[in-house]
Amino acid sequence: MSDLPIDRPADAPRIEFPCLYPMKVIGEAGEGFADMVVRIAERHSPGSDTRVVEVLDSKNGRFLSVRLQITATGPDQLQALHADLKATGKVHMVL
Repeated sequence: MSDLPIDRPADAPRIEFPCLYPMKVIGEAGEGFADMVVRIAERHSPGSDTRVVEVLDSKNGRFLSVRLQITATGPDQLQALHADLKATGKVHMVL
């Protein structure tokens, strides 16, 4: 038995674009980490309101969590954004 609702086709997209897309980026704490994440997000989603950014330290202070919201336009955009974040070598996880 499938977990999909009966009225939803199996090949239907999981996300309808464009949409507001919340992101959480986790990486090593350090000077400029949050600014770097915001710059990359703005490059992939110009016009998104990246002024509302939440930055949290981990318990031991080794990691930072940066939460923001972008306007997602499609899966290619999200894949490219994820790839650019990971390419920095400072990002451990993107949720």
